[in-house]
Amino acid sequence: MIGRLLNRRAPLLPRDAGGEPWLVSLIAVLCFLACLAAVGAVAADRAAHGWARQLRSEATVQVRPRVGETGAEAAARAAQTLAGVEGVAEAEAMDRETAEALLRPWVGDAVLPDLPIPHLVIVRLDRTAPASAVTLSRALAEAGLDAAVDDHSLWRGEVERSATLITVLALIAFLLTAGAAGAAVAYATRAGMAAQAAVIETLSLNGATDEAIAGLYQRRYGLLAAGAGALGAAIAMGLIAGLRALGGAGGVTPALPLSWSDLLILSPCPLLAGTVALVVARVTALARLKRDH
Repeated sequence: MIGRLLNRRAPLLPRDAGGEPWLVSLIAVLCFLACLAAVGAVAADRAAHGWARQLRSEATVQVRPRVGETGAEAAARAAQTLAGVEGVAEAEAMDRETAEALLRPWVGDAVLPDLPIPHLVIVRLDRTAPASAVTLSRALAEAGLDAAVDDHSLWRGEVERSATLITVLALIAFLLTAGAAGAAVAYATRAGMAAQAAVIETLSLNGATDEAIAGLYQRRYGLLAAGAGALGAAIAMGLIAGLRALGGAGGVTPALPLSWSDLLILSPCPLLAGTVALVVARVTALARLKRDH
């Protein structure tokens, strides 16, 4: 029965009347881009919060040796002192070889032998009850050590602000995509109604209400947009699944770690596309009908 009803409506809204082929392509592309933006935002947010958790669980201490004391001795004494502080899981002095290995990619081998490298202690904090920078500084001062504690709060704040910015940009991209899809549906609706002006006039003369006529257009373009949204989401799912399989748990880059659960984010895309098209088509059709009366 549903098939017969749809077939009866086909002459009223022929597929080419509103430029439907290009509309399907346009909405599919927009949904594809929106899906990529959504997954990219989720992946970037996941990476940023992972980095923030790592920064929150560590602190760095720069030790300045006293007169008659080497930097290595001062760092070792600071590590021993901090290891006994409540809220510290582990404290380890960084030797020169490790520091040079970290600097080598940035400065090269030529200047490393003559480069003054600070004496650092890497402190791994207890994740459940981490020690504060004030606590660490007090313990070092009581041990007679001249040291500066960096709890990475500055970098952590920057990372978290970057995650928030990415989320906001993704939301703006989604709204722009929805607006572009809505504008395309509105244009297609007006074009379809212009092509079917005689049919619409006949229906009106035979007692069809504006709401009933608008319902035909909202149904047509709602279903069309839902199908196009499903197509765009399917292509995006295929691309993301390929990147996840290619890059593993870390994705293709540590800045965008992908997860299989990210594919679930794309499942509402056909419903959202259909809803936007349905609302826009109904509002556009009713406005056009009221203007023509």
